[in-house]
Amino acid sequence: MNAAAHDNPAAIGPYRCGRGQKLLLIAGPCVIETPDLTLSIAVRLKEIVSALPVQLVFKASFDKANRTSASAFRGAGLDEGLAVLADVKRRIGLPVTTDIHESHQAAPVAEVCDLLQIPAFLARQTDLLVAAARTGRAVHVKKGQFMAPWDMRHVVDKLAAAGCKNILLCERGTFFGYGRLINDMRSLPMMRDLGVPVVFDATHSVQEPGGLGSATGGNRAMVEPLARAAMAVGIDGLFLETHPSPDSAPSDGPNMLRLDDLPAVLARLLAIRKTVESFS
Repeated sequence: MNAAAHDNPAAIGPYRCGRGQKLLLIAGPCVIETPDLTLSIAVRLKEIVSALPVQLVFKASFDKANRTSASAFRGAGLDEGLAVLADVKRRIGLPVTTDIHESHQAAPVAEVCDLLQIPAFLARQTDLLVAAARTGRAVHVKKGQFMAPWDMRHVVDKLAAAGCKNILLCERGTFFGYGRLINDMRSLPMMRDLGVPVVFDATHSVQEPGGLGSATGGNRAMVEPLARAAMAVGIDGLFLETHPSPDSAPSDGPNMLRLDDLPAVLARLLAIRKTVESFS
């Protein structure tokens, strides 16, 4: 594949993600539960990365539109959720991101967020991609589990045609197999060859869709092994959902990392990244 003519490194707020840059870490809880909890997680994350070669973007969803059950907790909603994220940005001093599900959400989300995230199941939705691109913000697209890595060139082309220069692509589980997501690590260098930075989503990659009957299960013990593998292959960013008490979280608890475990996990992953960088 030939590298496309896009900005790499990509600009996300004050950061640059891509070749020769510090690791971009997109981290936070799966969903906004309460303003106080969201702020406390952001404060702790900032403390954790303060002495590390890491660029932190805080992530939390205002709405979990893709849930197994209609009765599942969805979040704070657009207006309240954006108010919480704006508070994190103002009080904690972190760039923020969240996912959008409909085209009309792009503009209001872009007023607050430095990075707009497109969920995997919506990666082919042209109107959504165009709306995100036209905001002028960086756009982070999770590769659909039904898409080959080389098919993401069409996503990149759609965004670029609509004016987006700062594009990130994300691997979050390549396809479904025996009740869980399977990762093909070859997709990471393949998507990098498209000329844009690549992010690995280590926590959603351990999901077990429908594994709890009326909810998605997961295996957080596999988060670090998969993240180690991705770091060894070579990535520009890492996506991790984390929570002080994942087992009591209303969304994606089984695959979120415990917040207190994150410092040691990051230290080990950064050691691998330093070794890989020494090869080039």
